[in-house]
Amino acid sequence: MAYIPRLKQEYKGRIISALKEEFGYKNVMQVPKLDKIIISRGVGAAVSDKKLVDYAVDELTKITGQKAVSTISKKDVATFKLRKGMPIGAKVTLRGERMYEFLDRLITASLPRVRDFNGVKADGFDGRGNYNLGVTEQIIFPEIDIDKVNKISGFDITFVTSAKTDKEAKSLLAELGLPFKKN
Repeated sequence: MAYIPRLKQEYKGRIISALKEEFGYKNVMQVPKLDKIIISRGVGAAVSDKKLVDYAVDELTKITGQKAVSTISKKDVATFKLRKGMPIGAKVTLRGERMYEFLDRLITASLPRVRDFNGVKADGFDGRGNYNLGVTEQIIFPEIDIDKVNKISGFDITFVTSAKTDKEAKSLLAELGLPFKKN
């Protein structure tokens, strides 16, 4: 028997029926699901030092367990001394089992390590059922060795769902265990 992540089992077992009951879906296929998680990091100082992009790619690879890719600039910006085609950041897109594993580690191990943490903001929705979360320090992840970090920096995490509205997406992410702040 193949391994199934804990959150995926919970989604199939409990969350689908809870969301069907809450929103009155008639079909299981109408229930929103988490499609992918995108972790991206911009490295502004990479204009002067190309090695910083490699560090960012290595750190995202360690955190997610999947090879990250460097992103390149799309146009010239003279004020930032940026040329088209220069590496300027790193990103990784997680789907399937790795996505659920990353979400589980984020909720259970990493977010509780944030100093003075009392939930994530609920205003990161884009109007189409996607949620953006900014992490200020990469050292909250246990995979990162704090002694080998050359510069503390953050990154963005985007949760892409199949939900049509922000309310449905918030319910889905709350059921999956993302700790939203109480207003």
